[in-house]
Amino acid sequence: MDAIESDLPFLTALRHDLHAHPELGFEEERTSRIVAGILEEAGIVVHRGLGGTGIVGTLTVGNGTRSIGLRADMDALAMPELAERPYKSKVPGKMHACGHDGHTVLLLGAARALAKSRNFSGTVHFIFQPAEEGRGGARRMVEDGLFRLFPCDAVYGLHNMPGLDPDEIAVVEGPQLASSDSWRLTLRGIGTHGAKPHLGRDAVTAAGSFIAGLQTIVGRVVDPLQPAVVSACSVQAGDPRALNVIPDTVDIGGTARAYSAEVRDQLEAEIGRLARGAAAMFGVTADYRFERRIPPVVNHPDATVRALGAARDVFGDKVRQSFPPSTAGDDFAFFAAEAPGCYVWLGNGPAQDGALHHNSAYDFSDAAIGPGARFWARLVERELAAE
Repeated sequence: MDAIESDLPFLTALRHDLHAHPELGFEEERTSRIVAGILEEAGIVVHRGLGGTGIVGTLTVGNGTRSIGLRADMDALAMPELAERPYKSKVPGKMHACGHDGHTVLLLGAARALAKSRNFSGTVHFIFQPAEEGRGGARRMVEDGLFRLFPCDAVYGLHNMPGLDPDEIAVVEGPQLASSDSWRLTLRGIGTHGAKPHLGRDAVTAAGSFIAGLQTIVGRVVDPLQPAVVSACSVQAGDPRALNVIPDTVDIGGTARAYSAEVRDQLEAEIGRLARGAAAMFGVTADYRFERRIPPVVNHPDATVRALGAARDVFGDKVRQSFPPSTAGDDFAFFAAEAPGCYVWLGNGPAQDGALHHNSAYDFSDAAIGPGARFWARLVERELAAE
């Protein structure tokens, strides 16, 4: 029985405990204390507080000069857990609906096993990141000096994926996740009586024209061979208690997604062009803002080859080299901008009752703990092979 196999009861119980005590981004105080304590018990050097609640554990063995980083995100989501299970969230309005409890445990399992076996030569940094769910944890860690304090020749990320079996993994070169940017538009007109629209400048009509034309950006401007998404997700105007008043302003907001820097630039420019055009058409003004939040995650060729070798050692013929990218975002992109990176998809089994990521019934599969931890450990052994 290998070290990870014998450790599974502990890791499973730990995963259930973390699931029952979810913490939002930059609030992972309890989770961080648990992670740091387990790493220190294993004899791994621990650095606390990077990115607020982030933890980095460093294990150096032998005289190898190469160093790599392995990342696990720790945060939960601000949503209620509706499914009944023995380890259901004990915190109202918070739950691990994306499997980050599992990610944390996988990396801890690999760290414990590697600290025992010491079957490599070099340095591995176990990066436990706060606030992946849209709060900017990766960027914060980088700004706090992650790669200055802990230089990496390569960096790796992993995410669970329902629909793949727990004994399957997808390792694919190129784009894996889209950029995740936000845009906001305020159309400013002149409010007036709803029965006398000619006395004002109607921002609501301008907003309707803008929203109706928004999909022409993807459908008629962006190269049809380049995936992109533009969605209006919020519209606020007027008061439902005053249905005879044309309001002065309309606020619209949404998201933009792309897999390349060129298309990302194009989306920013074209949403603004359409906004200004709609405003000019109806005689109102447009205040447009585009917020670049998360770049796309694009797997580096060399790092992907290395991850693929480890995956084949653990998963055999259950490794997928073809898997569709996701239009979701992950701020692992900020790590991969600092060192060659690869982000892999670990199977989480069938979607139970149709529950996918960010669903109030979602859960990480305990069956994925062993395969995921073995992948991390094998990746370190291959990357930092002793001479």
